[in-house]
Amino acid sequence: MTEIPDLQTSSASELREALRSKAVSASELCEASIARIEALDGPINAVIVRDFDRARADAAKADKALASGDGGLLCGVPMTVKESFDLAGYPTTWGHKLDEPYIASEDAVIVKRLKAAGAVILGKTNVPPALADWQSNNPNYGRTNNPHDLTRSPGGSSGGSAAAIASGFSALEVGTDIGGSVRIPAAFCGVFGLKTTYGILSLAGHMPPHADRFMRASPLSVAGPIGRTAPDLALAMKVIAGRDAMTPGGPLSFDEPAQKRPGDFRVLVIADHPRAKADSSVRSALEDIAQQLEGDGATVARASDLVPDLEQMHRRYQKMLQTIINRRAGSASRSIPAHEYMDLEDAQHLFRRQMAAIFEQFDIVLMPTFGTGAFPHTTEPDWKKRAIDIDGGPTPYGDQMGWISTATFGNLPACAFPVGVDRNSMPISLQAIGPHLGDMTCLKFAELLARPVSPPPLG
Repeated sequence: MTEIPDLQTSSASELREALRSKAVSASELCEASIARIEALDGPINAVIVRDFDRARADAAKADKALASGDGGLLCGVPMTVKESFDLAGYPTTWGHKLDEPYIASEDAVIVKRLKAAGAVILGKTNVPPALADWQSNNPNYGRTNNPHDLTRSPGGSSGGSAAAIASGFSALEVGTDIGGSVRIPAAFCGVFGLKTTYGILSLAGHMPPHADRFMRASPLSVAGPIGRTAPDLALAMKVIAGRDAMTPGGPLSFDEPAQKRPGDFRVLVIADHPRAKADSSVRSALEDIAQQLEGDGATVARASDLVPDLEQMHRRYQKMLQTIINRRAGSASRSIPAHEYMDLEDAQHLFRRQMAAIFEQFDIVLMPTFGTGAFPHTTEPDWKKRAIDIDGGPTPYGDQMGWISTATFGNLPACAFPVGVDRNSMPISLQAIGPHLGDMTCLKFAELLARPVSPPPLG
């Protein structure tokens, strides 16, 4: 009888090697993944669209491809994708309750690329309405809970994605990030998530329901992989990266970064933000990593005159983000004049130039992903009335946007990676921000500096 690898701890790369060495078949991995979801996902509620029959058929095809030596890079690897991506034959809701659900007629480009590489797509994972919360609860599929503590959020909007990875329901995921929606769920669930350089991944087939499927993708928004290791994210990127006819970004190099060990990096540490706070556990972890880097011989700076005005940048990011959200919602009455929006684009361009100057002196900008571990679920609909507990004191919920806005407004890559747990035994995370098209540098840094947390005990 075949011994199935531990689906909760095995990396996608390890599963890939097990498949190629014939230690396990794609069909066996698929069945084991389905059984795990059916047995354990009830209280977590991560995988809310289950395409198991098609997954079984695709796994059988993968076994034939592996037998002939023709399998793609992810041949037979079990995966899920965020609900907001089109999956042929299923609704794409973005968490909205719709009288007439939009049923996708074809897969999103990224899903097509995954399937072409032999990945076995088990289904889709949960999101909040309009992808606009750091929780993942909607009227269609209910609430996703953090597998480390069911009373707490798994993050959002790719909350189901990260919860599925932490729970061992799938080996890889693809989410999206415009307001921390890959990085924060990865942080809350103790896994790795890459917010990619803007424009290097296609978002075709990632549109709100009933929107023109050929509508321009939102400014700032990117897709990005989520996984149990940084090398898994690099593996996924080799499959999903690449322009289509409507994707503006430049080509991504998959060459190994020049940095091979922690001491090779030049790192700017940002522990303080004019808007966002971080609690003592996150600040301590950040300082521990900084000291480890110094001990390894890295160049580490805790300040630089090159850092732009982060408060001003954050205000402009928020205004651009709110304009994008209003447009998604069709809220024409809350639109801004075209010239005002173009002024925001000019400010973004200036900020990108300022960040490029930083990366002439540093390889990585290191800062918290979020100021705490995962927070308890809240039903308060108004963000302005929500608060985050920082070391026993309430701080405004939305201010945590400060940590993620630097990479987003700068169109830069950033990898969230685990570095320990907080006083509530919840995972905490830092993010490694890199230069334009420096996605592989971010992943290498995360691989070398991460301090993985124990997976949640699910039974």
